[in-house]
Amino acid sequence: MNLKIIPCLLFLSACTAVNVQPLTTEHPVQRICIVKNRAVTISDFVPTIQERLQYHGVLSTVVEDNSSLDCEYQLRYTARRSWDITPYLSQAELTLWYEGKQIAKANYHLRGKGGLSLVKWASVPSKMNPVIDALLGSQAIKK
Repeated sequence: MNLKIIPCLLFLSACTAVNVQPLTTEHPVQRICIVKNRAVTISDFVPTIQERLQYHGVLSTVVEDNSSLDCEYQLRYTARRSWDITPYLSQAELTLWYEGKQIAKANYHLRGKGGLSLVKWASVPSKMNPVIDALLGSQAIKK
């Protein structure tokens, strides 16, 4: 009996956690500079962010560091991948800054590195699009 419960518990522990402090209406963002994080090697991570921002009518530019003087809004990010047969996105954090102050934040975390759930192998856009939507808060396009 106990041996049957263990796989069920592993499956249930494979939940995704998303925590968001959304952008408020006080900040009508039209353009964001994405500060490149060279430690992140997930090739479609930044393009996914850019495509989703564009979907919401927000222009974006990737910059090498956060010293870009012509950017009021800067997005910084981290992302990690884990391995289980193939690599998959297991953790990501997005922070939005305005004139040196953090104004919004979103975290994506695959608990237990996904366990037995097949969701862990979902594409980066399918994982990050809802996170970006939530980060933009009331500015996100409602469809």
